[in-house]
Amino acid sequence: MIKGFIFDLDGVITDTAEYHYQAWKRLADKLKISLDREMNEQLKGISRMDSLDRILALGNQIESYSVEEKERLADEKNEDYKKLILDVTPADLLPGISDLLADLKAAGIRLALASASKNGPVIMEKLGIADLFDAVVDPAGLENGKPDPEIFIKGAEQLHLKPAECVGVEDAQAGIEAINAAGIFSVGVGTKEAMEKADYAVADTSKLKLTDILERANS
Repeated sequence: MIKGFIFDLDGVITDTAEYHYQAWKRLADKLKISLDREMNEQLKGISRMDSLDRILALGNQIESYSVEEKERLADEKNEDYKKLILDVTPADLLPGISDLLADLKAAGIRLALASASKNGPVIMEKLGIADLFDAVVDPAGLENGKPDPEIFIKGAEQLHLKPAECVGVEDAQAGIEAINAAGIFSVGVGTKEAMEKADYAVADTSKLKLTDILERANS
């Protein structure tokens, strides 16, 4: 029986992907690396340092920076990003998410956030939903990023539930792979092609209905 839901943040609860893109683009431009939106799609769902490595690899600069210099670059991008998200409000919740969260709480289902974003708690506060969540996995304490299942296993642990008692919701292929590897029922948001490995998938968040998800997950 399902007792917990573990959510990704970007593309599931809200969409700050544009802010991430703007911040990464500014840094890439500074490094004389051409970053477009197509390449930016490959950065979804992975950690900040992994994203930076992919951008540096794109510009053949992966060996040009020390670990300390890479951390400085990643921090620079994050400070830029934090300025961009200052304007986030509850109006930025994706369609259907407010109702889904309300239905989950009414059903007594525990909620956890499993996002690679270290700014997750700040964004949740701005969205007005922080008090609805029982746990937030700290990505800084993880050894491996998605598609490794660690973040979702930690989410289940923090909810004091078994993986089989949880549902994971993601919009990135790496996230779906992580959920599946954790032994958790996976719900994908996105195109049929991108979400082909999900146990259950919908085209957009407005179609995330608790009754439908539980019917599939508990069957």
